Amino acid sequence: MNSSRQKLHWRVVGASVCGTSHVKNSQLCQDAHHWMMLPDNILVAAAADGAGSASLGKVGAMVAVEAAIEHISAKQVTQHTLASDNSAKSLLSEAILAAKTAVEEEAIASNRPPKDLSTTLIIVVATPIVAVVAQIGDGVAVARDSIGSLTTLTVPDNGEYINETTFLTSPTALDSVQVNIWRQGIANIAILTDGLQMLAINMAVGLPH
Repeated sequence: MNSSRQKLHWRVVGASVCGTSHVKNSQLCQDAHHWMMLPDNILVAAAADGAGSASLGKVGAMVAVEAAIEHISAKQVTQHTLASDNSAKSLLSEAILAAKTAVEEEAIASNRPPKDLSTTLIIVVATPIVAVVAQIGDGVAVARDSIGSLTTLTVPDNGEYINETTFLTSPTALDSVQVNIWRQGIANIAILTDGLQMLAINMAVGLPH
């Protein structure tokens, strides 16, 4: 029996930091993130940004990322699961729905309307050779391949006006979900909420700096 440990492909760094406008207005950080390493070098990560206008936006973001990761981790995902585009996309679509349901249930438990827990959500499931991403709202997911080229895996869902987007609790949220698959040798992946998206990507053409 081969008892050697599998070499890990991923090192994970995550941070949720209060933005300058939030500090100026004495608002709390409303971002949340969560991640988990599954067998076969499968990384599952999520980031969310509670709406600034939502009184419990931070709670919505926390519930969303935790529910999404827990849903995927319970599915016993393997490299074989991600080899099929249909099964990979279904996995992420189901995770978005699980997160939306969890946020709505938290709103009921708190006796608040769902809009009070409004949040965006980005979920990534990645191996060294494939990344599957689902997103509702703004923010962006970016990957770097084995030769150093950067690509955007999603694009920010920005409305007509600045700071306008679709939230997980929106009635039309599931109609606006982006689910994308990228099959390349992957060196790095970044998930960013909207506070960094204008620094990270060229908004005019949707390409990463």
